Amino acid sequence: MIDATHDPKLTSWVADANGHADFPIQNLPLGLFSPANEAPRPGTAIGDHIVEWQALVAAGLMQDSLTMEAVLATPALRQSLRGQLSKLLSDPQYREAASPYLHAATDCTLHLPTRIGDYTDFYAGIHHAVTVGKLFRPDNPLLPNYKHVPIGYHGRASSIRPSGAPVIRPIGQTKAADKEAPSFGPSKRLDFELELGIWIGAGNDLGENIPIENAAQHIAGYCLLNDWSARDFQAWEYQPLGPFLAKNFMTTISPWIITPEALSPFRLAQAPRPEGDPRPLPYLWDEADQTQGALKLSLEVLIETAEMRARSLPPFPLSHSEARHMYWTPAQLLTHHASNGCNLQTGDLLGTGTISGPSPDSAGSLLELSEGGKKPVTLPTNETRAFLEDGDALILRARTDADGFAGIGFGECRGRILPAN
Repeated sequence: MIDATHDPKLTSWVADANGHADFPIQNLPLGLFSPANEAPRPGTAIGDHIVEWQALVAAGLMQDSLTMEAVLATPALRQSLRGQLSKLLSDPQYREAASPYLHAATDCTLHLPTRIGDYTDFYAGIHHAVTVGKLFRPDNPLLPNYKHVPIGYHGRASSIRPSGAPVIRPIGQTKAADKEAPSFGPSKRLDFELELGIWIGAGNDLGENIPIENAAQHIAGYCLLNDWSARDFQAWEYQPLGPFLAKNFMTTISPWIITPEALSPFRLAQAPRPEGDPRPLPYLWDEADQTQGALKLSLEVLIETAEMRARSLPPFPLSHSEARHMYWTPAQLLTHHASNGCNLQTGDLLGTGTISGPSPDSAGSLLELSEGGKKPVTLPTNETRAFLEDGDALILRARTDADGFAGIGFGECRGRILPAN
C-alpha cells in the first residue's frame, strides 16, 4: 500500500503543510468541519488548513461524489480520494483552481467525523492491566482469561465528543472503606486514559464473523481516545459487571481519522508474547497480522493546569508510551468482537484500552502514575496531582516515525475539566 503519496520528498503548494508536525501532505486525514456559520461538511486537513471534498467535486477537480460513510466503508474509494487529494495539493498547476476551497483551520469548528452507532472499549494494554490489577486485586492482578481473550465492554456512544469539548466532573455513588454506607456526590478521583480509537469501515451482517485474515480491510482509520474515568465510582460499581457510570459520562477523541493508507509506512510486527504465554486460538491468529499488524506510534500525555495558563507556562508532559505495547493487535480486537456474529457497522468506534508501557514514566493514567493516589505527581508550578482537579486540561498526542518516510501526527485530543453541575 506504499505508493507515491508517501514520498518524503513530496511537498504541497499549501506552504504551511511542508514540515507540519501533524498534517503534511503525506497524511491527508478525514474529518467533518464547518466554516464560520456554515453547515458541516467532510474535508481533509492539510497543514493549518482544511480542504473540502464536495466543493472540489463540484468544481470538476475531483471525480468521485463523496460521502464520509462511503469513504470509510470502501477502501478503494478511500485510496482514490487520497490519490486525488495528493495530486491536487502537490501540483502547482491546481493551486489557483483549488485555493478557494481551502479554509484556515482556526476559522473552523471540528465535529465528530461521522455518526458513531456503537462504541466498545477494550483492555488491550497489558502493562496497564497488570498495574491496575495490583491496585484492585493485589493477590490476583491479571485474571486468567486475559491472555486468551480480548477483554472489552460496551460503552456509551452518545457521550463521545471531539477534542476541545468541556468535561463536566461527574456526580455518582461511592463508598469509602471506613464507611458502612455509600454516598452520592462529585467524583474526587477523576482520571484520564491514554488510548487509540479504531474506526470501523465496512461492517458485517448479523450472524456472520470477520476472519482475522480479512480484519484489516474493515478498519477505516485511527484516532486518539481519552476514556475519562471516575476511579472512585469504578471501585464501588465494577463488580460483578464491570464499568458503568465511572466511564459513560464522557469520552474525548481527536477529530481527524488517520487512515490505514497514511499509516502504511508505520506498521510493525506484533511484539512476541513472553515465554509461557498461551498462543491465541486459531481464529485470532494470522501470520501476516503478526508480521505487520502493530503500529509504530509514539504517544504523549500532557497536563495544563489553571495556574499554568495564568502564568503562560507550557503544558507539562506526564508520560510517554508506544502503541506497540498493546497485547492484542487492532485486527484481533475487531475479529474477536465479531466472532459471535455481532454486526459491526460503518462508523462504529473501538477503544484499545489504556496503552501504558513497562516503565513508571510510560503509564497511561494518573491511577498508575500516582500509585492509586499514594504518590502525587509534582508539577513545575509545585502543584501536585493524584487525580484531576477542576480547570485541568489533558492533552493526548501521537506521532509516527520511520526511516525514509515523512512523519505524521494525529492532532490533539484535548479536554478541560469543569466543576460538577
